[in-house]
Amino acid sequence: MTEIRQPRPVSIDQHGPGLYLHVPFCARSCDFCAFYQVVPHRDDIRRYLENVGREVSLCNTRKMATCFVGGGTPSVLHERDLESLGRLLLDAFGGEFEEWTVEVAPGSVKPGKLRRLKDLGVTRISMGVQSFQPGMLDALGRPHSPKQIYRAFDWIRESGFANVNLDLMFAVPGQDAAQWRSDLEEAIRLKPDHLSTYCLTFEEDTALYVRLSEGRIERNEATETELYLETWRFLAAAGYAHYEVSNFARPGHQCIHNLNTWRMGDWIGLGPAAASQQDGWRGANPPDLEAWSADLAGGLRGQSGREGLSPGLLAEDAIVFGLRLSEGVDLAALERRFPGICFEPLRPFMKRLEDDGLLVSDGKGRVRLTESGLLICDAIGAEIMGLVPERTLVEAGVMK
Repeated sequence: MTEIRQPRPVSIDQHGPGLYLHVPFCARSCDFCAFYQVVPHRDDIRRYLENVGREVSLCNTRKMATCFVGGGTPSVLHERDLESLGRLLLDAFGGEFEEWTVEVAPGSVKPGKLRRLKDLGVTRISMGVQSFQPGMLDALGRPHSPKQIYRAFDWIRESGFANVNLDLMFAVPGQDAAQWRSDLEEAIRLKPDHLSTYCLTFEEDTALYVRLSEGRIERNEATETELYLETWRFLAAAGYAHYEVSNFARPGHQCIHNLNTWRMGDWIGLGPAAASQQDGWRGANPPDLEAWSADLAGGLRGQSGREGLSPGLLAEDAIVFGLRLSEGVDLAALERRFPGICFEPLRPFMKRLEDDGLLVSDGKGRVRLTESGLLICDAIGAEIMGLVPERTLVEAGVMK
């Protein structure tokens, strides 16, 4: 198999914590999407804006390196609402962000909104394209047309954005390799700076999951594997560095916000359903506007699934998510970062992966998955869970 071209590792120490804002409003629900979303009504939007301000007041505000505004569809908001949110975040979290991403949809992005975002200091636009083919868009329940994609992309570039991501989706029921190759070719013709290519997953409580469970459509794992490999090789040949299982970038355009998340840095999540990892805990807001509002009224945030973050849990997650990165994991650096963690039980497992051709080591402590390993990275991650126990205080040398 063709080896994956390695981008130069970016040290997370060069950056800082991230900020995520969830905008839950969508004009309609796409058939594949399980993210929390509601149809926008003016009263709901007004209350949402007020509650974002209330949640910010509950945060331990500090300088944030990155901001990612996702959804939902942030671009369905009116220009003045985007302005209000942007000013609130800037005032609360340090005045400017090294990287500031806003997600948009082809059908709701407009030149005036883009100019407003640019004036605020937004540096990166991520547009949910999914496909350039009407049949595939229909299969996914996407409400936009190819014409709207091209028009929106032109507006984004004309507004001065030099860092643009396009989201694409493959393994759509009825899609073959030729159709997916056509989408990839059309995407690189536009010359985006970053591409995210996601294999369709059938999440519960989605229209596509219902069709799958009823036998009206089928999932084909062999086709998924074929399309993964086609994607990795095609985009590498087109000059996009493959730096995470589903993410590709031109030089200097890796998503800093997501790298911080994958490397187990801190991030603050605002809005309904938003998760946070900060100050030694991890948790999420409830995926409901009313429940989120009630929590905030009681001075609470991040209560859903809240757990304390032990060094062992963080180290384990840093390995699991780090192996999704093409640069892999520097185990020696992790041992320095988490001195109280015993990594010895992990070594026989890593050796087995290496013997099976799923992992390679540079001999200096850095390991990464091969192409074959990346294809089954979720299964490998599941096996790693529980292999990184924390030493006792005596073993760690904390007390004698």
